[in-house]
Amino acid sequence: MQQRWVDAAFAKGVLVGDHGTQHNYIYPAAPVTWPVQVGSVPVLASAFQDRVGLSARIDAAPPRSNTKVCTQVLSGGGGVGKSQLAASYAIEATRANTDLVLWIDASTHENVLAGYARAATRIQVVGSTGGGNLLADAEAFLNWLATTTRSWFVVLDDITDPAVLAGLWPPVSLNGQGRTLATTRRRDASLSGGGRRLISIDIFSMDESLRYLRQRLDDAGSPHLFDENAGGLTEDLGHLPLALSHAAAYMLNEQIPCVLYRRLFLDAQTRLETAFPASADTEGYGRRVAITLLLALDSAQCSQPYGLARPALQLAAMLDPAGHPDALWSTSAFTRYLTTYRELSEHQLTEGALQPLSVTEEQARAALTLLHRFGLIAYQPRAEARAVQVHSLTARAARESTPDAQLLAAVQADADAILQIWPEFAHIERDLISTLRSNTAALVACGGDYLWQPAGHPVMHQAGISLLEAGLPDAAIAYWSDLTSTAERLLGRDSYETLGNRANLAAAYKAAGRISEAITLEENVLADSERVLGSDHPETLVTQGSLASSYRAAGRVTDAIAIGEIVLRKRERVLGRDHPQTLVARANLATAYWHADRLKDAIFLEEQVLADSEHLLGSHHPETLTARHNLAMSYRDSGKVIKAIPMLEAVLTALKRILDPEHPKVLATRTNLVRQPPFAR
Repeated sequence: MQQRWVDAAFAKGVLVGDHGTQHNYIYPAAPVTWPVQVGSVPVLASAFQDRVGLSARIDAAPPRSNTKVCTQVLSGGGGVGKSQLAASYAIEATRANTDLVLWIDASTHENVLAGYARAATRIQVVGSTGGGNLLADAEAFLNWLATTTRSWFVVLDDITDPAVLAGLWPPVSLNGQGRTLATTRRRDASLSGGGRRLISIDIFSMDESLRYLRQRLDDAGSPHLFDENAGGLTEDLGHLPLALSHAAAYMLNEQIPCVLYRRLFLDAQTRLETAFPASADTEGYGRRVAITLLLALDSAQCSQPYGLARPALQLAAMLDPAGHPDALWSTSAFTRYLTTYRELSEHQLTEGALQPLSVTEEQARAALTLLHRFGLIAYQPRAEARAVQVHSLTARAARESTPDAQLLAAVQADADAILQIWPEFAHIERDLISTLRSNTAALVACGGDYLWQPAGHPVMHQAGISLLEAGLPDAAIAYWSDLTSTAERLLGRDSYETLGNRANLAAAYKAAGRISEAITLEENVLADSERVLGSDHPETLVTQGSLASSYRAAGRVTDAIAIGEIVLRKRERVLGRDHPQTLVARANLATAYWHADRLKDAIFLEEQVLADSEHLLGSHHPETLTARHNLAMSYRDSGKVIKAIPMLEAVLTALKRILDPEHPKVLATRTNLVRQPPFAR
């Protein structure tokens, strides 16, 4: 519904209506308490190795210019410990009371923008919209980094494509109090430009491997597991920190020494060709991780909660390695999948004969703890939106050892679960939505066509809509373009879903200010919808209404009114006068009349919208309050101040009962109560 009640949840001022002067109504914010940490810094692994020689190189590496900023990029293959090194520096910065420590998953452009926006909101950067416009917030934050006298430490973890950081690298710190540390598997020349220094990170040395293994076993009270086969074992594992962590966790959980684990490791290679083909090991590390994974899963499957380790890891392996919310593990989608694919031995079935076989939420979370204990995931319940993390190599090995039919079920369970916890109100839980969006992107990348069986999963639609809500129209254009192409390839150009995706692409064009492109596409979609679905189909009418909105945005108010009148008549005839979409059409037409200065016609329709909303939804429903607010504004604009003020006061009273005092609609209504009308009647 086109509304003159702008949802500006984190705006510094509220502009209500499609024209007019903005009047700021600002509540004082609580002062920032320094120091501040933003983002989830990974917990250091047990027996974390300082790697003295490497640390010395990092600490000694100067920038390649005369700037005071120190930016270093740690480059190395998967599993060599880059993120752990970065985490150790972030923790050190926190202990040193650095004013701002910021950790960002830099695998996508949108993640970087969201991370900067989150920091800008948290430290109240001037010019921040509080997450309402990620691009504006990121720009404001980068400007703060460049000009502040406070100390800061920024980690950009897992840069998968240097182009993601174009224009987004932290700037020069004028007072020398800022530092940036990035991690990546790439070695592109652009990573060492702009005064940045590229530092290569390799696997452990023999001494570091042995020191890690001995310390890990000693710290757990099992020094006897370290024997003369330790050196050979670390060589078998390629001195890869990730593989060593899997092996150590297995040895501790099963209480077996190096000699026995080495024997198991070598024996497991006979299973590897089926589970993990050699052609898939592009970095030379994956095969070792696959073996340690298979061993760990075999053991974990036999631990409480029985039979859940493997299916639980399959669910986690499809999601964003940077983390997903543990709330997913309380969803019916996850517990249903775990129940279906739980693997129990005859002994375990007999032992649990008196217990329900359906997996509970508690058992699902217990499976997380189990995977964490075996070193297959990192589980930090306090990390909120990114509480569960899986190393990308571990995740890949898990995916490639899972049968296709089960992969399909895991992808769809993940998608269902993400949709189940997606917040209803975008402006309230922006951080969670950003995380869910990145997990959806990871699911699309891993799941491919599995998300299109039999048709596109709704979570993809939700993720696309949220890009517009986050103020990322360019990203939305790219997203809906890709989704439209996939829908055309798999479902056909005339499919119901393809038509819907094209309509959403048009909405993204409109949000980006590319009105002429939006109109051209909407005219084409409308013609196809009339041909395929019929001129009276509800979705055809939605497209027709969107086209009217685009005409109005292009200044073609007469065309907008003409189409809006047609849509309203059709919806009244096809859907009925009281149908919600009919109310939308009536409200949209009122807005078009308002744009044309036909206030009398606008008021006539808005009075109907308010009466119908009160009858159908109740007097305190949010849509009813919106209708009352917009009618009051039309009264006020037409000079009927005596009618407008009591209505706005009633809206404000109702809102204060159900919303926070700083909710945008509360602020907007208060603002409108003090605005002066152009004239009074």
